[in-house]
Amino acid sequence: MQKLTIHPGTPDLWLALRDLFGEKGACGGCWCMYWRIGNEYRRRSQEANRADLHEVVTPPGLIAFDGELAVGWCQLTPRALLPWLDRAWQRIDDLPVWSISCFYVRKEYRRQGITSALIQKAIETARKAGVPSLEGYPLDADLSPSATGTGYVSTFLRAGFRVVGRRSHARPILRLDLRSDSKVDPPATPLALRC
Repeated sequence: MQKLTIHPGTPDLWLALRDLFGEKGACGGCWCMYWRIGNEYRRRSQEANRADLHEVVTPPGLIAFDGELAVGWCQLTPRALLPWLDRAWQRIDDLPVWSISCFYVRKEYRRQGITSALIQKAIETARKAGVPSLEGYPLDADLSPSATGTGYVSTFLRAGFRVVGRRSHARPILRLDLRSDSKVDPPATPLALRC
C-alpha cells in the first residue's frame, strides 16, 4: 500500500466512492442508506439507493485512498440526519452528536488499519467542526460472530471511545467526548463490555 490519505467525501469524489462500493453497493445494495431509511433500502432498487447516496455525499463523510484508488469509506454525519438510527437506537441524551455509522473497506485492504485511520480522521474532523461528541454503534466481535459494516468495539475502544449505552448485548453505543472543558473518562476495557 502506498501512503494512505483520507479526504472528505465531496461530489467530485463520487466516482471514486462508486468504484469502491462496486455495482452492488458495498453491502448488498445498501449504499449507506440503512441508517437513513431502515430496511426500506431492501425494497428499493440499488439504483435508487445509489442515487440517494450520491445526493448526500458531502463532508463530513470520509474516503480513504491508496494513491488514486478509493479503499475505504466512513459515513460520518450529524446523528440528526439519520432518522432510522434515531428510531432504532434510543438517544443517551440531547447532546447534538455526530455519528460514525458505517464503514466499508475494499476486500483486499481489510485488516490493514484503514478503519482505525478513518476513526482517527473522523475524530479530527469533528473536533475541527466544534462537535461536542462522537458516537459509534459497533459490534462486539467477542459476543457475536456476525460480520458488520459498523466497525468493531475493540477498534473504537483503542481510539478512546467508551461504552455509554446498549441496544443489545453485542451492540453497545460508544461515545467520545470532544469538549475541551470536560473530563473524559478512560476507555472501557473489553471485560467491562461483558457485564
